[in-house]
Amino acid sequence: MAEHLPLNLPDDPKLVGNITHFARALRRAGLPIGPGRVIDAIRAVEAAGFSEKRDFYWTLHACFVNRPEHRVIFAQLFRLYWRDPRYLEHMMAALLPAIRGVQEDRPAKPAEKRAAEALLDGAQAPDQEGPDSSDEDTLIEVDASLTMSSAERLRSLDFELMSLAEMAEAKRMLARLSLPVKPMPSRRAMVAPQGRIDAARSLRAALRRGGEMERLVFKKPRPRYPNLVVLCDISGSMSHYSRVILHFLHAVSNTNGAGWAKVHAFTFGTRLTNITRHLATRDVDAALAAAGAQAQDWEGGTRIGACLEAFNRDWSRRVMGQGAVVLLITDGLDRDAPEDLARQMQRLQLTARRLIWLNPLLRWDGFAPKAAGIRAMLPHVDSFRAGHSIASLEALAEAISSPDDSGEKARLMRMFND
Repeated sequence: MAEHLPLNLPDDPKLVGNITHFARALRRAGLPIGPGRVIDAIRAVEAAGFSEKRDFYWTLHACFVNRPEHRVIFAQLFRLYWRDPRYLEHMMAALLPAIRGVQEDRPAKPAEKRAAEALLDGAQAPDQEGPDSSDEDTLIEVDASLTMSSAERLRSLDFELMSLAEMAEAKRMLARLSLPVKPMPSRRAMVAPQGRIDAARSLRAALRRGGEMERLVFKKPRPRYPNLVVLCDISGSMSHYSRVILHFLHAVSNTNGAGWAKVHAFTFGTRLTNITRHLATRDVDAALAAAGAQAQDWEGGTRIGACLEAFNRDWSRRVMGQGAVVLLITDGLDRDAPEDLARQMQRLQLTARRLIWLNPLLRWDGFAPKAAGIRAMLPHVDSFRAGHSIASLEALAEAISSPDDSGEKARLMRMFND
């Protein structure tokens, strides 16, 4: 909690009712809070007292928060509900970040939109001028007949800016996506109605008929599908995007007809974790819960070079095979030495058919390869693309099927060389 503003409460604060309403808002924001926790929170506040705002914050925090990813939402809800006298105005500003009115005096933080929706719970935006505003004010009509649909808007919306309802709809859209891949020809052959003459099978068929050859047997190359290997960054700067992308990978690994021989998934932050077997679970919630329980470095630091070294040493020969496609999902902000990172990236590229890097930072128009980790990784990827929205994930099919696709790599390499 960055700051502690005074608690300006009325003489009759009705504290029990306020704590109950605050717990309901937390539950709507996604925190698993039941009646038992509400009773424990009321008793804890009664025992700890209500004189110090810091003690009050951490008392409720101890009762309602039990997972690291819930801390940000709790902090935003607490500030909006308890400590900001203009919390309703700020909530409306968080819900409508594109409208710059007189009520918005600061930018919305990442979790603030979901916190605002949980507190408002369907409330309508109040008039900025109040009920006594003049009827002679100019009425502005907006023609929305040519605006894009909600589905199109959701496809291009940044995952970090989505509300709870938008995120739920985005996950349903991702569950319907597939990532098809074209088969590769192999040296092994299979019987076909037309193609090259299979002399061996034709002669064997003739021998069964006393040496008389009635028909020719043809053959064609047997199609072979590559493996998909995914390396997903789950550090603090990537955790929000990683959860959404893992939903997408679960859909890809459980989609029939996509063509992949097998989908291998690894997470990394400060260490490498293989979560492939968890993605095979049909239920996406159970699969991601098991993956999160195994990966103990969620929202931690980032050591891309060390994790890639562990992958190249322990897993590369097992999962890469011939012609594997590698998806590297990270922002490239690394704490390791750039020389070691570049060496591991080069080794990874040499063992992969294609190495595609998805970076959420590409959502910014002014993105430039200034970080040392990005400069070390960029020369050793085949394609460099954004990974912050549904549309960017849909575009992966084009990058995988087209061997000449480089995404934004060519443009950024020109900036890199300049």
